Amino acid sequence: MVSHSGLITVMTRAARKAAPRLRRDFGEVEQLQVSRKGPADFVSMADERAEQTVVEELRHARPDWGLLLEEGGTVEGNPAKPRWIVDPVDGTSNFIHGIPHFAISIAVQEPKPGGGWGEISHGLIYQPLSDESFWAEKGRGAWLQDRRLRVSSRRDLSEALIATGVPYKGHGHLYRFQKILDAVSPEVAGIRRFGSAALDLAWVAAGRYDGFWEEDLQFWDIAAGLLLVREAGGFVTDFRGSDRGIVDGQVLAANDQIHSRLHKLVAGALR
Repeated sequence: MVSHSGLITVMTRAARKAAPRLRRDFGEVEQLQVSRKGPADFVSMADERAEQTVVEELRHARPDWGLLLEEGGTVEGNPAKPRWIVDPVDGTSNFIHGIPHFAISIAVQEPKPGGGWGEISHGLIYQPLSDESFWAEKGRGAWLQDRRLRVSSRRDLSEALIATGVPYKGHGHLYRFQKILDAVSPEVAGIRRFGSAALDLAWVAAGRYDGFWEEDLQFWDIAAGLLLVREAGGFVTDFRGSDRGIVDGQVLAANDQIHSRLHKLVAGALR
């Protein structure tokens, strides 16, 4: 049994407490009360209940920490303490259409000494249907349950399976995406779009995907996944190869060799 910090225990307990209700709601997806919160952007009662359950557990353990929530927005806490970043159902559209590919994502973000927010120190991505728990701690590696994770060792783009997200109504930049797709797709073994950025990043960390790119993401979609990929030995940058655009939701993730090759294709497509 691999050891982990008390924070991972808290995060796991929170995700597992929310999971049974999500599984029940998923089994009765046609009866869910669903409301719109934007063009093609849905939030279900299940999202809200899951977030409430997760937040109650996290606040019980660390009552003075702040939170960044998909549904609830920013909740201020002690600025000298870390904050939780929570996406209760990443892949909501999958969930409400009965597609069994979604996850609970929880991360811990550390405060900067001079104010503001810095690095992600802990991350958890939990798939309630498969009971897969991907987690990472800064400096202690990435794990799937008790198994150490490493990114793919593939070096040749022609053998690489790459994940992405496709722009849809009200979200993303279709023209930019098409330019990148035209550059990448002839060079790789395949491209997949499964609809959960959190799980895409977890699967890069696990070596199931060889790489991933997407933009126009929210930070709660990717916070835990960024740490997972890095702790599994991968690289995560924005499309220009820096960290600056990540906070704005632009992500390119892979092992070192695939990342370098993907970066050249993506950057070249956008010149």
